[in-house]
Amino acid sequence: MQTAADAGDAATLLAAVPAGRRVALVDPRFVGHVHALRLGLTDPRFPAATVPGALTAQPEARGALLRALHRTAAAVGAGAPVVEPDADPAPEDRTVPGRIAVALEAEGTAVQRPALGSLVAVVPTDPEQQAAAEAGLASVDDEAVRLRNAVKAHDGFFTTYCISPYSRYIARWCARRNLTPNQVTTASLITALIAAGSAATGTRGGYVAAGILLLVSFVLDCTDGQLARYSLQYSTMGAWLDATFDRAKEYAYYAGLAIGAVRGGDDVWALALGAMVLQACRHVVDFSFNEANHDAVANTSPTAALSDKLDNVGWTVWVRRMIVLPIGERWAMIAVLTALTTPRIVFYALLVGCSLAACYTTAGRLLRSLTRRASRTDRAARALADLADSGPLAQAVAAVAPGLRGAFTAPAVALLGTLVMIGGALFLPYGSPLTVTAAAVYVVLSGLAVARPLKGALDWLVPPFFRAAEYVTILVLAARSDVPHAVPAAFGLVSAVAYHHYDTVYRIRGGTGAPPQWLVRTIGGHEGRTALVVVLAAVLTHTSGFTTALTALAVAVALVVLVESIRFWVSSSAPAVHDEGELA
Repeated sequence: MQTAADAGDAATLLAAVPAGRRVALVDPRFVGHVHALRLGLTDPRFPAATVPGALTAQPEARGALLRALHRTAAAVGAGAPVVEPDADPAPEDRTVPGRIAVALEAEGTAVQRPALGSLVAVVPTDPEQQAAAEAGLASVDDEAVRLRNAVKAHDGFFTTYCISPYSRYIARWCARRNLTPNQVTTASLITALIAAGSAATGTRGGYVAAGILLLVSFVLDCTDGQLARYSLQYSTMGAWLDATFDRAKEYAYYAGLAIGAVRGGDDVWALALGAMVLQACRHVVDFSFNEANHDAVANTSPTAALSDKLDNVGWTVWVRRMIVLPIGERWAMIAVLTALTTPRIVFYALLVGCSLAACYTTAGRLLRSLTRRASRTDRAARALADLADSGPLAQAVAAVAPGLRGAFTAPAVALLGTLVMIGGALFLPYGSPLTVTAAAVYVVLSGLAVARPLKGALDWLVPPFFRAAEYVTILVLAARSDVPHAVPAAFGLVSAVAYHHYDTVYRIRGGTGAPPQWLVRTIGGHEGRTALVVVLAAVLTHTSGFTTALTALAVAVALVVLVESIRFWVSSSAPAVHDEGELA
């Protein structure tokens, strides 16, 4: 920390700081809470941020900061105003950091102004303001505010009332010992994997231990996000780890339950895979709807207005959050049922609960979409196309086929293809050439569905239909094959493919775009993988070769997507983010 005599001296000192470092300017008269400064000066997610009397700039905003500082120094030295003559600047914009923040924004650099709430951050100019600021400091416990703000604002009932009241103190304990959110995330994963291993023993003691460990894992899962907010340790890597590990923990636990059930003489692998498929399809409905409406213009949906009104009625907020069976409620249900019942009952409860939740959320999104008068942007259409995961076969069809017109044409065609594919897998004789024909029809319809930009009111349904077609087809063919271990192999394949689809979502959310096209082409796209599994089922009918083929395909997909994904996230230049997560 260095002291500058004036704005010109500050510019000289800042220019001497190595280019790769964050810098900050603080008015020496600043009076405020430490956490107010922390919010303004240490959050890594923004190129520049300011609170009254203080300003920070990341390396990418350093050049703009120096230019603004030089202009401010020249203006102040000449006695000229920095803001427009007819403007009435806020008090915080009359300080040097405040003037520079205004200048940065005028140049086009976004400057984050965090909400301070009850925290004090002022630059007093007279004894009365000084006394008022000091009184404000004494009346507010900034540590209590910091702890309160560490908890996510919109969370489920179980998390809010059964976990967060004490997990925030675990987060503070971790911060004081210099533990990072990523370390806590990893501990949560390890705990969940041990829980899955306990469930795999197939004993009552193992099931009880698994339920307890799953809840411990969830406490740590809440703690990592609270630690990130408490200590402002946001990162792209952290958001990716938190999101992907959640899926890995849940699906690994499903596998552990299935293994334990088999040891007890009850094969529930099909139920485990069905629960995973349902949960993944629920998520893609959420992701697709949110991306389609992320920057929609002129939202006039009365359904959305009604939802906003209900959010102001206390009891309806909690009922609506619990109906969707968010991760807290879902994991609590899984843990309790694991300890007290059997894996089969756990999966029955999951399938019923998640099905009801999916019907509720999807119906609400359909109503919003049909009553919304909004224009979808090119960005939304691009995101939906990326989420569709069309491979070379569908892309080839889309390239030669005329775009089908009509407000609901794309989802209707995608739904038709999905019904043809799933219906063929379910009702045609297993291994029949007609199933291969159904797969060919699915490929053609998949290409037709994405031949035009996905800007229709219900086009966000296209990716979920494709996910359902691929995942359910793999599940049905593996279950109908009557080949030992085919369904566990299918579980592995769907897990690998689902990882790719979740990875696509997190890249889009991080603003870096979807995975490269070479990766999508290499793993075949949704239609290519579906067609390949259908062909393998026809060629390797009722032989162990089908299990071997599914396993090999799962390993190949997993290796390709994991290597490329890890390479990307480790070396990612995406801005630091923290994924608050979806309730579901």
